[in-house]
Amino acid sequence: MSSLILIISVVLFISIDHMRYAQAKTETSQSEITKKPNFLIIVADDLGWSDTSPFGGEINTPNIEMLASGGIRFTDFHTASACSPTRAMLLSGTDHHIAGLGQMAEEIINHPDIWQGKAGYEGYLNDRVAALPEIMQDAGYFTTMSGKWHLGLTPKQTPAKRGFEDSFSLLPGAGNHYAHEIAESFLPPVYVRNSTYIDYATLENFYSSDYFAAELIKSLQSNAAVNKKPFFAYLPFTAPHWPLQAPAEIIAKYKGRYDDGPFVLRKNRLETQRKLGLLPSHITSPTDDPAEEEEWKQLTPAEKAYSAKAMEIYAAMVDRMDFAIGRVIDYLKESEQFENTFILFMSDNGAEGASIDSIPISSTWNPDKFFNNTYENIGNKDSFIAYGLRWAQTATAPSRMVKGHITEGGIRCPAIVHYPKLHTSLKITDEFTTVMDILPTVLELANISHPGTTFRKRTVVTPRGKSWIPYLLNPDEHKHVHSEYDFSGWELFGERAIRRGNYKAILVPNESNTAKWELYDLSQDKGELINIAHEREDLLKELVEAWFIYEAETGVILPEDGWSVRYSSDLVLSKRIQNAVARLRYWLVPHDEI
Repeated sequence: MSSLILIISVVLFISIDHMRYAQAKTETSQSEITKKPNFLIIVADDLGWSDTSPFGGEINTPNIEMLASGGIRFTDFHTASACSPTRAMLLSGTDHHIAGLGQMAEEIINHPDIWQGKAGYEGYLNDRVAALPEIMQDAGYFTTMSGKWHLGLTPKQTPAKRGFEDSFSLLPGAGNHYAHEIAESFLPPVYVRNSTYIDYATLENFYSSDYFAAELIKSLQSNAAVNKKPFFAYLPFTAPHWPLQAPAEIIAKYKGRYDDGPFVLRKNRLETQRKLGLLPSHITSPTDDPAEEEEWKQLTPAEKAYSAKAMEIYAAMVDRMDFAIGRVIDYLKESEQFENTFILFMSDNGAEGASIDSIPISSTWNPDKFFNNTYENIGNKDSFIAYGLRWAQTATAPSRMVKGHITEGGIRCPAIVHYPKLHTSLKITDEFTTVMDILPTVLELANISHPGTTFRKRTVVTPRGKSWIPYLLNPDEHKHVHSEYDFSGWELFGERAIRRGNYKAILVPNESNTAKWELYDLSQDKGELINIAHEREDLLKELVEAWFIYEAETGVILPEDGWSVRYSSDLVLSKRIQNAVARLRYWLVPHDEI
């Protein structure tokens, strides 16, 4: 009898202890879930689809690889076809034609008769949207950014006026990565710290990626010591946007890597994409173009060496950006914040195929007068080059074309989500997503409601994007982020596109004004190589009708001649850059607090 009592007592003790353990485990789990997450949004500038190792590239990117290995890779993530419209969509959750960047500000200035003074074409992030940092700030988050802004230049348009409590920013769309300016103003380095314009000459030991990361770490350290708030951090790099510049020792790591040219590199990357499960075998890939390969063969040894070195410098920029990302990650780990931080890494558009053969300085191009673009010097602070269309198209393969175009090469970008507390079975997702989805995703994860149609005493629009959270947590139940009946539209530089499910219609203006809508099945044809418009006229009609609905909903204003506003692969962005520089001159002088 006593033995039986002893056994019962032990069983009861174990059961009660187990219940206490289970309760404690449940409470810990609930605590983890209810603890407000931190957010880190990292944006690379003009990074190609396959440049980083998680997406098939040979460039050394161990920190981005680590995020991908422990997170989710998005293979069908879409942006606008150029930088500032994408950034407007990211921070507003809605279409860039609504948020103020219906066209890039540089293009609006260039064609005032078409767009200037029109709603949605203000050339900066307008007040019709509640910006993500504003919403997060009002919800008690510490909001900070370090890097490229490109959403306004004037005092009322800086990051400090759009919800960032702490910020260090390059305001225009590009700049010398060493903050080095030539005698004649060209892409002047206009930086602002919070509400104060600063003298770029005071920026010591400046290299863009290093400096932006260091500034963000200092800001996060200050928050941890003083505010102790959950944070929303935004780290938009200017790399690897031209001018191609990087530390010499990093460039040296890639010596000889690209001597076989862009076409061999494209083959190698496509093969790696297939091995990684990023490119199914049934997907149509670009075929080898003998004419393109012959073009490389016809170059002289000196020309090949120069082109290959340009790609080496580009690779070094991506490498160094990854190193900077690693520094931020190391800080988060050391401060025990990494596990509670939702990290998103993305590019803002496709790779840039611009040529720098016609930089508009003093109306006459004389590179030797302003830059030292000799083979030995390129990559240094007093050089100014880009790597050109062929290398860019290699980076966007299997998609067609590059930045500035609404073909997949211009708008399909790499994206990675890393958040240890997001328990999901997904490692790679082929689900269609857009940059507009980021705002509602962040808000849902932070348990913050969008303010609706009134915010800070002004009328605002509601997001067009959709949260990823239901899909990521339960992809079996929530099959799609966007319904298979939803339409998504694009327009920039006169080019138009509309997509439903895997079908996409595009209209790319031509010089003779005879362009017609084309139709592609992206489930089979990522490269948009097989136009099925004639075979599926019924579907094309539906999509074109949807385009007109999109046009009306977002306030798209189309020029009569779409060819006249095309994105120039010639960087005779001439008038575009000259006009932008004219606006920047005033802000070159350091100013007092605003």
